[in-house]
Amino acid sequence: MYVAGRLACGGAVPERESEIRVYAIVRSGGRQHKVAVGDIVEVDKISTAKVGDTVELSTLLVVDGDAVTSDPWVLAGIKVQAEVVDHHKGQKIDILRYKNKTGYRRRQGHRQQYTAIKVTEIPAAAK
Repeated sequence: MYVAGRLACGGAVPERESEIRVYAIVRSGGRQHKVAVGDIVEVDKISTAKVGDTVELSTLLVVDGDAVTSDPWVLAGIKVQAEVVDHHKGQKIDILRYKNKTGYRRRQGHRQQYTAIKVTEIPAAAK
């Protein structure tokens, strides 16, 4: 709801020019991420890439203002370019298993490895 230059939730109303933003939905490591140029995104570790390398991500959807491209034949030629910024581990997850009255206890830990990438280019879809 719009109330005198502010949203009803208290946030500022974005300018008309800033509303037109190009973003894409990309697939990496079995997950989907919404990315725009300049975003830094954590994806599952890309073991073949070193810091500073450029990687290509397959695109599932491209939104350019009012134009939405979801045709798989068109998107097959569009690859989002990103630069590898860092390799790091995520937070530790503790896995505890316990069965009552049997003396069964198991403790296991896990730290997922991630790659931080910075999106450098989202090519425009051919019209």
